Amino acid sequence: MDTASHVVMGVGIAGLATLDPVIAENPATMQAVAIGAIIGSQAPDFDTVLKMKNNASYITNHRGATHSIPAVLLWSIVISVVIYLFLPAASLFHLWIWTFLAVAIHVFVDIFNAYGTKALAPIKNKWIAIGSINIFDPFMFILHIAGMLLWLAGMDPGYTFLSIYMILAVYYVWRMKVRNGVIRHARRLHPHATHIFISPTYRWSEFHLVIRTQDYLHVATWKKKSIHYLESYLFEPIPNDPIIEAALEDQNLSAFLSFSPTYRWGIEEYPFGYDVIFTDLRYRSAGYYPFVSVVRLNRDLTITGSYTGWIYDLEKLEYKLQTSRRSKKKKRARLLNAT
Repeated sequence: MDTASHVVMGVGIAGLATLDPVIAENPATMQAVAIGAIIGSQAPDFDTVLKMKNNASYITNHRGATHSIPAVLLWSIVISVVIYLFLPAASLFHLWIWTFLAVAIHVFVDIFNAYGTKALAPIKNKWIAIGSINIFDPFMFILHIAGMLLWLAGMDPGYTFLSIYMILAVYYVWRMKVRNGVIRHARRLHPHATHIFISPTYRWSEFHLVIRTQDYLHVATWKKKSIHYLESYLFEPIPNDPIIEAALEDQNLSAFLSFSPTYRWGIEEYPFGYDVIFTDLRYRSAGYYPFVSVVRLNRDLTITGSYTGWIYDLEKLEYKLQTSRRSKKKKRARLLNAT
C-alpha cells in the first residue's frame, strides 16, 4: 500500500489497542503503543532510503528483506525497545505485541497488490503479488479516516476500529472472489495460458491483465464483466544476442528483470550504438507503458548509460541516460586513478 494508507492503518491499530485492558488502564503504555503502531506501520518501507543511492538498489531490494519474516520480528523488537527507553513506565510486552501487529499487518496487506512482497522469505524467496487490492484503495482509506473522525467525536476507538476491520476482512474476501473470477474467465478464453498477471485499478469493476501463452502476450482490461483486448505481442524469450548479453551486465536492467515478470524487449540502432529497451506490460496508462529499463551501448558494446524506472516523456528519459553516462565516466575515472 502507499504511505498514506499505512499511516492511517497505524492510527487504526492504535485505536484498536485500547481494547487491551493493560493499555486502557496505563496512559504510558497507551502512548507507547500509539507511537509503536504508527512507526511499526511504516517500518518495512524504511528501505525507501535506497532511492538516494540509485533506482536499481531500490527496485531490487524494496519490499524484499525488509518485508521478510525475520524483518517483521526485528522491526517490532527494535522499535519497542527504543520507545521503552523513553517510556519505561509502559508495559514492554504489550508494546511489543501491538508494534509487532502493526508491522505484520503492513506486510500482509502489501501482498494483495500487484507489486507484492517477499513476505515468506527466507522460507520462500519469491515475490507474492496477489493483485486484488490497488496500491491505494479509496474504500479502505476512507473507512480509516471515518474511524479517526468518530474517535475525535468521542466514540470508543477500540470498538470503532474493531468494526472497521471486520468490514475490511469481508471486503478483502470479496475482492479476492472478484479477482479469482476474472482469472477463471481469462483461463476459459485461454486454456493453454502459461501465466496470467492481474493488477487492480481504482475502480472495483476493472482490472488490468497480461495473458501469456506459448506464442503471445495479450494485454487486456477486465471491464463490464468482459475482457477487452488492447494489444497482442509475439512472446519472444530473451535471445542469445551479443548486444542483449552486453546489456544484461547492467545493474539497472538486472534490477528490472528481478522485479518484472512480464515484459517486451527490443533493440534500437543509432549512429552512436544501441539502446536496449525492456518494457513492463503490467503498467499501462493512457495507451503507454511507463515502467521501462533502457541500456545504452556504443558500437563496442560498452555500456555508456542506463535507467530503470517510470518514464512519461522521452526528454526525461534522455536526461536520465545522459546523467547515467556522466556518472559512469566519473566512476571509471576514479577506478583508473585508484590503480
